[in-house]
Amino acid sequence: MKKITSRKKLLLYGCSGMGVNMMNLIVGSYLCSALITGGFAPEDIGRWTYTDKSLVVATLWASLAFVARVLDGVIDLPFASFTDRLKTRWGRRRPSLVIGFVPMVIAYLLFLIPLNQGETVLNTVWFGVLLMVFYAFYTLTMLTFYATFSEVTETEGDVVFLSNVKSVCDVVYFILGYALVPAFVSMGVNIRYVALIFLPLSLFMLIPMFLLKEEPTNKPAPVREGEVAEKPLTLWRAIAVSLKNKNFIYWMTTAAVMNFGLQLFLGGINELFSSAGLNMTVVMASSFVPVPFTIILYNKIVSKKGLGFGYRYILTIFSVGMLVMYFCNISAGTLSKGVLTAIAVCGGILVSFSIGAFFSVTYTVPSHLAKREREEKGHSVASMYFAVQGLFEGVSAGLATGVMLTALKSEDMIDDISYLPLIVIASCLAAFLMSLAFPKVISLMGKETPKAQDKVTATENT
Repeated sequence: MKKITSRKKLLLYGCSGMGVNMMNLIVGSYLCSALITGGFAPEDIGRWTYTDKSLVVATLWASLAFVARVLDGVIDLPFASFTDRLKTRWGRRRPSLVIGFVPMVIAYLLFLIPLNQGETVLNTVWFGVLLMVFYAFYTLTMLTFYATFSEVTETEGDVVFLSNVKSVCDVVYFILGYALVPAFVSMGVNIRYVALIFLPLSLFMLIPMFLLKEEPTNKPAPVREGEVAEKPLTLWRAIAVSLKNKNFIYWMTTAAVMNFGLQLFLGGINELFSSAGLNMTVVMASSFVPVPFTIILYNKIVSKKGLGFGYRYILTIFSVGMLVMYFCNISAGTLSKGVLTAIAVCGGILVSFSIGAFFSVTYTVPSHLAKREREEKGHSVASMYFAVQGLFEGVSAGLATGVMLTALKSEDMIDDISYLPLIVIASCLAAFLMSLAFPKVISLMGKETPKAQDKVTATENT
């Protein structure tokens, strides 16, 4: 594949997934929650849910949502092998993007249509199946896109640059999702119509169709001087290569623990603020608008202390922000709405110090390790690295949003959304303790000193 050396083109390329990610956010954070009225203030039910009553059976929906998330992770593996080994005259990545994109959009549109207006098993199964289809083809689309990060970049600096561009784009769609979406809803627009308003953003995924310059994969590709010939791997061989990288697996385990808390927060943020009677638009904006500036601070910390220190820093700040959110929730009714909103904004600003960085590291680490694997051994496992990451994160997200969040919202289970921040804090603490055992190749990643690079090289050689 032809490298993209222009930073302007890399900047444009990094924006490609923004619209598709926005669709995923709306489905996971809003549309799934909109199927159950529990957790919303009475005055918000008519706007934040499909109708004025629940459309799915809570216990069955919790099971199907969990299965959808786990399937989302498991299907990453064959999809990774599919996109890595696809042989066509147009290459492998662009056809894979098309194959994933079209069914994903269709499933998204169908998810807005209930089969009937009651809390029925039929509705529950309908939405459960559509959720599985959406996640499956969303996975193929984004897995293919992420795999190109190590293929279109020429240097490790370009990998970091592209990862940071993608994380900033994540911030943009998070601002749209968690600030602008509530603004539309507060004006009386039902969440289903809001979902349609943001659908055109998915067309950003057309950018790779123009920037990717692939050679045909249905015939042997030429090997340039000094390069290691690329070795096509079968599904099981690619999985084996990925699982043999112990540093990567330990990172993924730690990231999955962190992801449980992050996805629980993102999935239940609107219920959490609604139940406290807060101005959701203001609080959500405070959580996401400052993120571009906090990413700059995070990158400076990493450049001086390494990724391990930076990771523990953002986990700590995120936990403090969750404590503030918890205080706001339990203080609802005792403090004025203005005071509560001001405190929540402070908590949101603290949270913003972590949101963008959480996503940036999930692009940087696998891309960095996959690039080295390709250069040193000729193994093309970029998709598989992200697939393994998706499997770990799919299971943790399923437990968070499919099981735990449903339990916090359901009258038959816990029925207390105020516990959400405490559960998130527990997740962050576990990830913090695990990060203390990061190997140097991860802990010192991004540290811009010759000594740090020597340590990383020595670790890799051993």
